[in-house]
Formats: sequence, structure tokens, C-alpha cells
Amino acid sequence: MTMLEKTFEPKAAEPRIYAQWEDSGLFAPRTAKPTDGAADAYSIVIPPPNVTGSLHIGHALNNTLQDILARYHRMKGKAVLWLPGTDHAGIATQMVVERKLAAEGNIGRRDMGRDAFIEKVWEWKAESGGTIVRQLRRLGSSCDWSRERFTLDEGLNAAVRKVFVQLHKDGLIYRDKRLVNWDPHFQTAISDLEVEQKEVDGAYWHFAYPLADGVTYQHPIAFDEDGKATEFETRDFIVVATTRPETMLGDTGVAVHPEDERYTGLVGKFVTLPITGRRVPIVADDYADPTKGSGAVKITPAHDFNDFGVGKRAGLEALNVMDAFGRITAADTPDVPAEYEGMDRFAARKAIVARAEEEGWLREIEKTKHMVPHGDRSGVVIEPWMTDQWYVDAKVMAQPALKAVEDGATVFEPKSYEKIYFEWLRNIEPWCISRQLWWGHRIPAWYGPNGEIYVAETEEDAREQAMSDYDSEVVLTQDEDVLDTWFSSALWPFSTMGWPEKTEDLERFYPTSDLVTAADIIFFWVARMMMMGIHFMDGEVPFKRVIINGLVRDEKGQKMSKSKGNVIDPLGIIDELGADPLRFTMAILSGTRDIKLSKQRIEGYRNFGTKLWNAARFSQMNEARRVEGFDPAGVQQTINRWIRGELTKAERQVSDAIEGGRFDDAAGALYRFIWNVFCDWYLELAKPVFNGSDEAAKAETRAMTAWTIDQTLKLLHPVMPYITEELWAELGREGPARDGLLMGETWPVLPDAFVDAGAEAEIGWLVDLIGEIRALRAEMNVPPSAKPPLAFVAPDAATAERIARHRDLILTLGRVSEVAVAETAPAGAVTFVSGGATVALSLAGIIDLAAERARLEKEIAVFDSDIGHVNKKLGNPNFVARAAAEVVEEQRAKLAEAEEGKAKLQAALARLDAMV
Repeated sequence: MTMLEKTFEPKAAEPRIYAQWEDSGLFAPRTAKPTDGAADAYSIVIPPPNVTGSLHIGHALNNTLQDILARYHRMKGKAVLWLPGTDHAGIATQMVVERKLAAEGNIGRRDMGRDAFIEKVWEWKAESGGTIVRQLRRLGSSCDWSRERFTLDEGLNAAVRKVFVQLHKDGLIYRDKRLVNWDPHFQTAISDLEVEQKEVDGAYWHFAYPLADGVTYQHPIAFDEDGKATEFETRDFIVVATTRPETMLGDTGVAVHPEDERYTGLVGKFVTLPITGRRVPIVADDYADPTKGSGAVKITPAHDFNDFGVGKRAGLEALNVMDAFGRITAADTPDVPAEYEGMDRFAARKAIVARAEEEGWLREIEKTKHMVPHGDRSGVVIEPWMTDQWYVDAKVMAQPALKAVEDGATVFEPKSYEKIYFEWLRNIEPWCISRQLWWGHRIPAWYGPNGEIYVAETEEDAREQAMSDYDSEVVLTQDEDVLDTWFSSALWPFSTMGWPEKTEDLERFYPTSDLVTAADIIFFWVARMMMMGIHFMDGEVPFKRVIINGLVRDEKGQKMSKSKGNVIDPLGIIDELGADPLRFTMAILSGTRDIKLSKQRIEGYRNFGTKLWNAARFSQMNEARRVEGFDPAGVQQTINRWIRGELTKAERQVSDAIEGGRFDDAAGALYRFIWNVFCDWYLELAKPVFNGSDEAAKAETRAMTAWTIDQTLKLLHPVMPYITEELWAELGREGPARDGLLMGETWPVLPDAFVDAGAEAEIGWLVDLIGEIRALRAEMNVPPSAKPPLAFVAPDAATAERIARHRDLILTLGRVSEVAVAETAPAGAVTFVSGGATVALSLAGIIDLAAERARLEKEIAVFDSDIGHVNKKLGNPNFVARAAAEVVEEQRAKLAEAEEGKAKLQAALARLDAMV
């Protein structure tokens, strides 16, 4: 008999096991049979990580949950396709390669030229772009790597071109001059997801704009208790406040609220803009907030998203006063003085404020902290900027996507996330899809000599279109821009399966079954996949269910960041503890929006794996081997009928939880069964049988133990695949021959008849009794070596029979010297009720009652002090209002813990006082 090693060594085992999985071919969906249909298929597409990326804790969570689903449905006999791939990550990849070239002393991309630079990016991708894919393997991800895709591969290129051309034909893609998030460093528009809001020190500069045409008005300066104006002053100016003085050069209006009585007489009048002398109107718009500042706001439609909306409603001109580098330019605004031409926007801010002070129209500087948008990769302040871009008419495309979720064709788990989806789609703006980058899907549009635009899948097709406008062939120039990476990833569920060709994969696996992703990309990715999928796949949604995973934070609930030093590196965890503990932790914590993670938690679940390993070794030592033809339906021993029922209940709980996307419930059920039921109770109850003389009972219990471990490994495999696969192989060396990997085994589906109510009641009674005895011993500080006598007080006949049957187990597991039956409780005993019977544990002479009472009272006093201290904090409105949310929550948890501890000690003190 070959014994298991003392411990599982993940560092050595994981690469070996993963290679076996890959070599087995089980990652690919099983071959279709004529009888197979959609019901026999299960599919997920991976949220494609950036090709520049490295596995972070969010990836570890998201991919663990996907792998649990894939492994579970594979064991359920379905043809499972988990389709992997990576995203070309336009701006991120271009930045990485540009930095690499600079570090190596190469010329910049603009000097190098487009084609040469793109060639360098492909070289980098070939060398370094597979990092995250290798890291996903280390996590245990069972993707079908033979189908791996890349958002810039030739197949996806063809799909992207076809989609762009078709949407343009449908009038759903168009070119327009609108406001975008402009990154002056990378010289491109970026998406909202690539904008990071940072709190900075700033100011509101209050400027007095003079009223034009000699207009004056009465401005209130004093008010009564009801807020009614009592004093006025005559003003020939209106005060506006701004955090961005440099944009005033592009002001084309001043807005006031239509119901603001102070300014109703000024609506339709004009101001003369300082510096430029531009005459701009005063307009009424709900955007102006009467309660903020002066209630009047300057409107710069070309440099503020809210102002752009006001400008559209009021018919104001949008004047661009900055170039692509964030420098002042008079190209669109000849009234801007030449002295500002070419001046950086922040230098212009200082110059304008200085001039306002000098000329007397600066009325106040109000220091403030406010949020300013920055490029998440460039780190520079983002400029709302008017520029020509390509747009998708998202409003039209959003309607079927909204209806699909409203009608239940696609459901969100948890359902509460549907609200976010609805809110975004019902208020959707045109989607800017062009980026001023070189790395990406180049826009399939060509320009003729007179600016005509020809949208086509190929240049040849564009030339054919141009021939209808010209007598001879002309030079066409392709659009320099590339598409937003979200455009190609919006096609991911169907483009990766071979669309626009009618492939077997599309027929079999589209729509996909589940999508597992994070809440922050519900709009950027989920909604756009819904729009594109429904539009191009004959109205079929791209996935039937969207499972949203939470955000992983540190143990105090704070967002992880390198600057805080609280980042948990999943690869470091895998190196040290193995992939399984990390995966189990991710699963069991996945039920909350914000997952509080610490290394200690992961170490705790490493101990869970060790507990299972030790249980398997213990079983081996007691010769628990698999038996040919063993049928658990025929077991006779009460403990074996009991564990069979407990395993059946666990199987139901785990299956239902995984089917429902409740990974935390699945992991919790596994933990309870393996640790609390199987290891803590069944193996303890089996020890006397293993050591006893009843050979029939011994043989049955050995076989039942081996069978239970086998079924347990199957249930745990989707969550902890490595250790379970290793145990399956090692334990399979004995007993009947076992071919194949655990990964390829069938998921256990146990019959209802396996649950035996009689055995459950019997063992439940015993387990509750031993649990009560152990809790009481701990509560009363009974030394581990002491064995006090135990007595049942006047038990009924059924209890007396149970006492007789289980006397030896009660003696051993309860660590008591005798189990007696008495008419009354002995003197010096502590009593408790278990299973409807009164039980007495005699502690006289075993514990010092006076010393124990003093100890309990002292510990209660400590809890009282802690409770008082925390209550004082939580009772302070200033503390609750000003302290960070996680600090307040920590104090509340501390209070609850102290109150619970005090209650236990008080119960123990009451037991002492009640001793007879």
C-alpha cells in the first residue's frame, strides 16, 4: 500500500497536473453527436484581458468563477466551450511599445512611420503578449486554448470591417463634430472608462462679466427670515464662477435658471466677454443651479460636456479655443488676442486670472477641492474637446438591448444590476468609436480628393464606389484613425466563433450560456455586446445570463492600490500557497459586492485543503479502499446511512448553488460538509468501528469511507481542481482499476432515497450532545485532561436506548469518565438540555468555583469597558459623519463581537450560579 505524502506540494504538482489536463483534450467541447442540441451545450466567452496585462486579483476572481462553471457543466456531461482570448488594448499597448522603444534609444513612432511602428508592436506581441494567458493557466483555467482568439487577428478584422460597413449603410454609424474626452498626451479621444477622476486643490474664480448695451438690473443683497429680498443694488454686470478660467476665451453664453427671480429680466440680454470683447447672450436653462455661487454660469460648449448640452438647447456656437496639445489657439476664434496664441492651457489660466485682477473684474477667489478628469494611463488632465469623430447611433441600437433584459431573454445575477444597465441605456449618448492611434482596427473609410467619404470593407470596394463620382481613377486616402477597442470586443461572442461565416461553433454555442464579468463594464462591454449581438445575430442575445462579480478590496474594505501598499498579488499567492486556496477564497467570498480579502483568509482555506488531505491519509491508514461493486444503497451501519444522507444533501446544495451562480453558497456547502461533517464527525465516529472487532461493520465502513471521499472529490473539483485531481490519482492506485482524470468524471447525482431520516435523527442527537458537552467544557474552563462524570436525568425510553447504543462514543468523544442515568442531577453538576433530555456534567472538585466566577466576572468587565468605549464613539455624530465608512463599519463589528463575547460569559456565570 502506497501512502500519501504527508502534505500536498502545489509547486511540484500544479504544472504536472495542468499538462495532463491539456494533453487529455478535455478542455475542448466533446464531439457533437447527432442527438446533441443546444440543451447539451454550455458556452462562455472569457472577458478578454488586455494583451499587455498581468494577472491581478480581479482576474483571479473572475476566471475562478468561470472555471467553476466550465468544470461543473463538463462533469454534468455537456459539451463545454470556454473560449479564451486577449484584447489588443489600443492605447495601453501603444504606450508600452513606445516606452520600450524609447528605453532602447529608438526614434519615436512618428519619426518611424506607421507601418514600421505597427511591425514593432506585432513583434512585441509575439514576444510578450502571451504573459497573461500563461498566468491564467497557472490559476487552473480550463479554457479551450485551441480556439484562442485575439481582437486583431484576421478573422476578427474581417468581422469588424463587415460590422462597420453594414452599420454605416444602415445609417447607424456616421461622422460628426462633437465633444470628446481628449488626452493631450496621447493625442486621442478616450472612453469614460479610461478617465480617472482625481481630487485636486483648486479654486472657483468669480468673474464679473459686464452687461452689454448699457443694461443694468437690481441685484438683491439682503434678505429677511423667509429669504425674501429686502435690499438691492444696481449692477451693470453679472457674476459667474469657474474652476477653468482659460476656457472663458471660448464662452458663447451665460446661463441662469428660468425660475431664478434675480435674473429673469436679463434673459435675452447680452454680456460683453472680457479680453475678447465678444458679445454673448444670457440664456435660461435648468442646468444653472440658483443655490450654487451666484446662480449664473458661463457656457463654453466646446470645452465642457454640460455646457455642450446647454449650447445645443440654446443654439449657442461652439468655439474651440485649444489645439490637440491643450494650447490656446485662435484658429476658430479670431477675437482671441494674439498674446495667448500657443500658450499652454494652465499658463493661460494664470495669465487670465492676473489680467482679471489687474482690470478689476476678478471679484473673489474661493479655494476648493474638486474632481478633475485625468487620463488613466497618461496621467494628464483630460480636455473636453470638439473634434471630428466617428459615432454609433447608440440610442437606436440600445432599444432592442433594453427590451431583451426587460423581457427576460437575458437576466442579470444579482438582479439588482439590471437597474444600472437600464439607467445607462435609457440615457445613452452617441458612442464615439474613433481613436487617434495607430494600433488597432483601422477605420474602413477612404477619402476622395474633394472630401467624399467611401466606407467599404476593402480599398478595392471603395475605389468602385469612387468611380461613380469621377470619370477616372483617383487617389483615395484611408482614414488615419482606428476603432475604439470596445468596438471589436462588442462583437466578441459571435466574431470569435467564426462570424460572418456560418460555422458549426455558432450553430452549437451561440447564444452563449453565461457571461461572468465586473460591474464597472456593464455599460462599456456588456451593453455593447447586447446591442451588436442582437443586431447581427438575427435578434438573438449574445448570452442568456450575466453574472456580475464584486470588487476585491483589502481586509479593511479599502480599494487596493500600489500607493497604499495593500495590493495582493495572485501570482505571489499561487507561488506560496498554491492556486486552490486562492480559488476557494475567491469563491466563498464572491457573494458580496465588495470582497474583503486578506492573505490570512487565503491561508485559512489552505488549511481546509490540508484537512481534506489529512482525512484521505487517515482513511488510507485505516485501510479504507474502494471496493469493486460497492453499493452505498445497501449499507447497514447507522453512521454510514447518515453520511450517505449528508453527502446527498451537500450534493444538492452545491449543484443548486453553482446552477444559480451562487458560488459563495457552493463553497460554503463544501466547507461545511468536508470540514464539519465528514472530517470532524464521520471520521471520529468511524474510529471505534475501524478499531473494533466487528469485521462486517469494519468492511462496510471502510468501503463507505472510500466511496464518500471519491464523491467528495468530484463535488470539490470545480473549486479546488489541483488537490482533488492529485488525490483522485493517488487514491486510485488501490482498489478497482481507475482510468482517466477526475476532470473527465461524471458529476454525482445521488438519489433522494439516500437521505435516511432515522439515521439523521440518531446521529444528529449524538452530534448535538457531544457538541454541547465540548462547548460547556470550554465555557467552564474545564482542563483538557479532566474527565468529569456525565448523567442523564430521568431520560425517556427512546433516549435511554440511544444512551446504551452510543455509550462508548459519548465516553470517548465527550471526554467523560462515565455515562450514567439518574433520577436527579448530582450535587456540584452543571445542567443543560440536549435532544429534549436534561444532562448533568459534574464539575465539583474539577474546577475552582470561586476562581472561575472571579475569572468570568473579570472578563465580563473587560467586555463592558470595550462596549462602553465603542458605544461612545458610535454615539458621536461627528465620528460617524467624518470617519471613513470602513472605520465606522469596523467599530460596529467590534461592538457586535464584544456583545456576543459578553453574552457567552454571562451564560457561563449563570451556569455556575445554577450549579446544584
